[in-house]
Amino acid sequence: MEDLLALKTKNVARNIRKIREYRDYTQDYLAAKLKISQNAYSKIELGYSKLTIERLFQVAEILDVEATQLLTLDHVELIKSISSEEKKTSTVS
Repeated sequence: MEDLLALKTKNVARNIRKIREYRDYTQDYLAAKLKISQNAYSKIELGYSKLTIERLFQVAEILDVEATQLLTLDHVELIKSISSEEKKTSTVS
């Protein structure tokens, strides 16, 4: 059970990092938006800090994704989904 929880926690942290990189945001940028230090933000991406629900929603908003996407999708599928949504939006505009 603990191993599964640790794996899920690492997956969420990896999703956050991969989407940040996809958006070309720096850790400093996200840290500033969250009003925390870069070091504290780094701990989120490394899975060293426990995320509150509120913090998860804040991160998701900054990254322009749904919080549920960060929780449920593999980062490869998440990036494909975001890319697809952005293409649809740019085609409609």
